[in-house]
Amino acid sequence: MPELALSDITLHFEVDGSGPPILMLAGMLSDSASWGALAPLLTDQFTLIRPDNRSTGRTTPWDAETSVAQMARDALALMDHLGHETFHVVGHSMGGLMAMELFGLAPERIQALSILASAPVRAPRTMAVFDALLAVRRAPEGEQLWLRALYPWVFAPGFFTDPANTDTALAAALAYPHAQSADAMAHQMEALRGFRPTARPVDLTCPTQVLHGAEDLLIPRAAAEEAFAQIPNVVQTTLPDAGHSIHWDAAPAVAQHLRQFHDTAGDPR
Repeated sequence: MPELALSDITLHFEVDGSGPPILMLAGMLSDSASWGALAPLLTDQFTLIRPDNRSTGRTTPWDAETSVAQMARDALALMDHLGHETFHVVGHSMGGLMAMELFGLAPERIQALSILASAPVRAPRTMAVFDALLAVRRAPEGEQLWLRALYPWVFAPGFFTDPANTDTALAAALAYPHAQSADAMAHQMEALRGFRPTARPVDLTCPTQVLHGAEDLLIPRAAAEEAFAQIPNVVQTTLPDAGHSIHWDAAPAVAQHLRQFHDTAGDPR
């Protein structure tokens, strides 16, 4: 099992594929498995490095001190460990914020950056949604109820045209042996709530693209587009029929954008 012992955690990670390295940073409530729909579409062209962020997956202990900045430092330590002097980064949701912090730590090492369904803006409604979901989860029978309440917030409307999709997703989530606990969920939520960026969009001087979901309910798209417009020469694209889980709702389209962008943005050493 691939692990990296750091000063206060044992960081679990997965490595798949071959080619230039891409560090893939998962969002809130997610771990390395969250790239399951997208990763197989990229492994023939890139080496994908997928860590389990603090308080998720197989990274232990779940209650180690955590912050978005600390998770970015963990990711950089992982790339040091794997010997990648330069690399590409893809970050989803909170992972996009981590990616920006990572660039602030080592701007000379990041070859190109893709940010998916994210925004460097305060989003009180999003935190209110997470707070409500945690309360539901801690109620009787909450393990099923909170997931059913989560799905309308993260998946596009098309997901719900077939009722079987919800049952399939629910069964897979409940069967996942490395699911984040309610206490770990609360721990990670506080890390996001306390986040104060040190890297601004205008500071991102590497080639950067941003992919938005047209049906994303968690990210205020107008505010996100305005904030990311400060990135020099940024490429922003909105994908139709994609919600916050853009890498699941529109995996083939996301893969196409990643392939084209990261193939032409340079070859990491």
